[in-house]
Amino acid sequence: MRPFELTAPETVEAALASPGTFLAGGTTLVDLMKLNVLTPQHVLDINELPLRGLDTSDGLRIGALERMSEVAGQPGVYPVIARALLQSASQQLRNMASIGGNLLQRTRCTYFRDVEMPCNRRQPGSGCSAISGANRMHAVLGTSDSCVATHASDLAVALVALDAEIRLVSAEGSRTVKLAEFYRLPGDTPEVENDLRPGELVTEVLVPRLDWASRSTYVKVRDRQSYEFALCSAAVALHIEDSRIVDARVAVGGVATVPWRLHAVEAALRGAPATPEAVEAAASVGADGARPLADNGFKVSLLKRTVVRALLELTEESR
Repeated sequence: MRPFELTAPETVEAALASPGTFLAGGTTLVDLMKLNVLTPQHVLDINELPLRGLDTSDGLRIGALERMSEVAGQPGVYPVIARALLQSASQQLRNMASIGGNLLQRTRCTYFRDVEMPCNRRQPGSGCSAISGANRMHAVLGTSDSCVATHASDLAVALVALDAEIRLVSAEGSRTVKLAEFYRLPGDTPEVENDLRPGELVTEVLVPRLDWASRSTYVKVRDRQSYEFALCSAAVALHIEDSRIVDARVAVGGVATVPWRLHAVEAALRGAPATPEAVEAAASVGADGARPLADNGFKVSLLKRTVVRALLELTEESR
């Protein structure tokens, strides 16, 4: 780790007026600094800023500095969000990691984290080592010839499924952005991972009210049961009346370069009976457009099976 200057601004205004890299839980930033992937000269510890709180009175508002473990245990948090949080990392990391930091975490691609290897996200134009390298954990959706790294956040998958937004502030003012639009596909510029502008700070997450999201779940398939990133995950919420699916929200993680909403699956579910046959048929289009690599072709079928598993969990509750 290279030397850096650490300061702790006491107000949001002071933080925005100071150039540097924001530090909350530090569960990603510190790791990358140790590896020299990130080498900020000035780090701003923002943990004392008034960016906490959780309000469930009309939808869900979560302060960006709330810790993951605290949010997961609060009443009124939609099950899909709570389960995504509880299946993230380890208990120790969940106690430290902030909500805002989790949404901004960098990819866990081993080539990105190894400064000796070419990586277009870390060094634009150097190449993507994963395309012809060890790519079992990499993406099959949303990829490009420049990058095939998966997005790491479980929470982001659940929030994208529920049409969540994030509020961003800067010295110029504030704006609210849909999380699904905040993340960027790699295309020819994989180093631009999101729409966060220089000097901006995430202040809160806003989830619109969706009463039927009380019937929701998060299924995560991984190589081991804890402290492991997803091979595939599915965030699902269903509105079921009289054994028929009225509406659906479905997103997947571990298989795409961004949290991936499955609009075609949702459309196939709407109006369908809440039966295993209907669920199987809807999930069959989930991997349309996939581009598997040498080692991760299994993710195409795994995606479909993971979505089916999540949907069956919720439809069985209605029978």
